[in-house]
Amino acid sequence: MTMKQTTADLLEKVRATSPLVHNITNFVAMNSSANILLAAGASPVMAHSPDEVEEMTGLADALVLNIGTLQKDWIEYMVLAGKAANLKGIPVVLDPVGAGATKFRTDTVKHIMNEVNISVLRGNASEIFSLAWADIRTRGVDASLTVTPDMIHDAKELAVKLRCILAISGPEDIVTDGRQVFRVANGHPLMTKVTGIGCGLSAVTAAFCARADGDLVSATAAALGYYGLCGDLASRISRKPGGFFVAFLDTLYALSSQDIENSLNVHRV
Repeated sequence: MTMKQTTADLLEKVRATSPLVHNITNFVAMNSSANILLAAGASPVMAHSPDEVEEMTGLADALVLNIGTLQKDWIEYMVLAGKAANLKGIPVVLDPVGAGATKFRTDTVKHIMNEVNISVLRGNASEIFSLAWADIRTRGVDASLTVTPDMIHDAKELAVKLRCILAISGPEDIVTDGRQVFRVANGHPLMTKVTGIGCGLSAVTAAFCARADGDLVSATAAALGYYGLCGDLASRISRKPGGFFVAFLDTLYALSSQDIENSLNVHRV
């Protein structure tokens, strides 16, 4: 099956079955991630109380852990939810927002990954590679590194070391589990001008992985391709951030299999 067929098939499954995605995410992205998941066809829930995180995860089809507005007590709740997800056997997507910017964030990501089996680590290049090289710094939540072909070898090695799929965002995205590698060339610069769009990508990745039938690498690449393609098409409607986000939500909701066939740009390396 081609990646265009895979992407269209997974999107159809998400829309038909509305997988429940449990998000322990940041205050900035809660609303936008919920709307993004709804537009894509999934069902969002945002629950971070220690009184219910394990029970809620038990009801979910996938879990997203996002450290954007990190608080110390939330780390414990994320680990509790992550272990519940591992016990149930559902995908766990970790978004290491700002890893490399502070020791607290970097250490938190490493702690979560030591305690929980992460399915997909989804972030920009500086966030992800800061987990391997201490001299890489992240400026706020912006990427200070651009994904280049030279990074593919390092990304594969890091995926093996971390025992998870890496989804590295940049002008061109890379998805790898250490063996397979996909490059995703869909996406538009306006996507970096609206806060929460990256966090929404982690949520959509979880939704696609929830319906992956075991092939999480292809599902992750398909999610990034679908998301980037929606950004491409939304940019034709509006070139200003506010209008772009509205158009982006509408495109997530309305994207057709023909759009995917015509314009998806995801390739196995």
